Amino acid sequence: MSKYDVTIIGSGPGGYVAAIRCAQLGMKTAIIEKYANLGGTCLNVGCIPSKALLDSSEHFHNAKHNFAKHGIVIEEPKADLTQMIKRKSEVVDQTSGGIKFLMDKNKVDVLQGVGSFVDKNHVKVTDSEGKETTVETKYAIIATGSKPNFFPGMEPDKKRIITSTEALKLDEIPKKMIVIGGGVIGLELGSVYARLGAEIEVVEFADSIIPTMDRTLGKELTKVLKKEGFKFNLQHRVQKVENTGKGVKVVALDKKDNEVTFEGDYCLVAVGRKPYTQGLGLENAGVKLNDRGQVEVNEHLQTNVPGIYAIGDVVRGAMLAHKAEEEGVFVAELLAGQKPHLNYNLIPGVVYTWPEVAAVGKTEEELKAAGIEYKVGSFPMKALGRARASMDIMGLIKVLADKETDEILGVHMIAPRAADLIMEAVTAMEYRASAEDIARICHPHPTFSEAIKEAALDASEGRPLHV
Repeated sequence: MSKYDVTIIGSGPGGYVAAIRCAQLGMKTAIIEKYANLGGTCLNVGCIPSKALLDSSEHFHNAKHNFAKHGIVIEEPKADLTQMIKRKSEVVDQTSGGIKFLMDKNKVDVLQGVGSFVDKNHVKVTDSEGKETTVETKYAIIATGSKPNFFPGMEPDKKRIITSTEALKLDEIPKKMIVIGGGVIGLELGSVYARLGAEIEVVEFADSIIPTMDRTLGKELTKVLKKEGFKFNLQHRVQKVENTGKGVKVVALDKKDNEVTFEGDYCLVAVGRKPYTQGLGLENAGVKLNDRGQVEVNEHLQTNVPGIYAIGDVVRGAMLAHKAEEEGVFVAELLAGQKPHLNYNLIPGVVYTWPEVAAVGKTEEELKAAGIEYKVGSFPMKALGRARASMDIMGLIKVLADKETDEILGVHMIAPRAADLIMEAVTAMEYRASAEDIARICHPHPTFSEAIKEAALDASEGRPLHV
């Protein structure tokens, strides 16, 4: 029987990063993965493939709508969805292969099959042919991630009623797609097909899209996506989704409880994700789940069973690849006797529409609910020279600062390259910077980052320079 210091179940961003860090810190490490490709949801059917399709569709959209304005004359472009998906698959294969290289480089043993606990110190691996092997381990890390969620009445059939997984490999561009859920997944994949010519109609239970983010962002993104042809039906409760053979029919109740019907070619069910613990044999090790189906952990990410830890989508908190990675490093360093630190308030969130949406820290709604007095500074992208030069004038930057101390409490933006711009705010907040600190930093001109300086000026002293 093979013996390991650490055995990790799941090779997504949390699992494979934990494996690398454990190995770097001198621990004999194994990682168990049931699929042929390493990388989990993120690399195979999540972050990476969706961004590949988003980029391809954005190129097409620009060629169709913006090239002429730039003085670039081309024939009417045509979207080749088959080639787009082929390129997406190549990106996925390259990235997954890179993880295999990292496992080899760091001498991490990759065990192919389904991992399940025999007891707290033994994990059984069952391969695709049913062959079983058992390993002994001092520590175990559960990193099995999540799977698409759905509610009664909207069960996916993976043909016309689809999840994000199927949306990444359609063999046709829909004429009309109904999207249930106005969150990150629905809006990103909706953007892909909207740019390729599909009509997108969103049905959302809340009274705003991206409802967990600052309300200003939801309002601004609604304006942007409506210009791209999106239709939004807020405060609608889906009752039933039906595959009609050549299309779908969605029945919902509006805020007045009137029945409304939507019809399209496909229905994308994008109502979040749920923890994946099926087949883990947690009961054999005595590991407890909470009432949301998540693995219960303490502040050190340890389960109720000493020596067994859990990270990523399978535990509480935002379901984000970078959050899982940080937790993987945290646990590895903890096991090595170090004293790692993880600030959940400073984990940024991003929506990869165009413009992109990004945020870190507290929302205005959270500050109001907590009774914290704050100042607001904002700056519109249309007032920025760099934005006008690139025709990216939609969006804004919003800075929230403590009214008394001027410490930055939250930064929210919808802007070109917001996914990258947000890191200035994360870095500043990690060092507990004030709005004045950012306002006094020299930003290069012309850049999108100048908008952050201007919003900080507005928050700190109410004196932006260019608006």
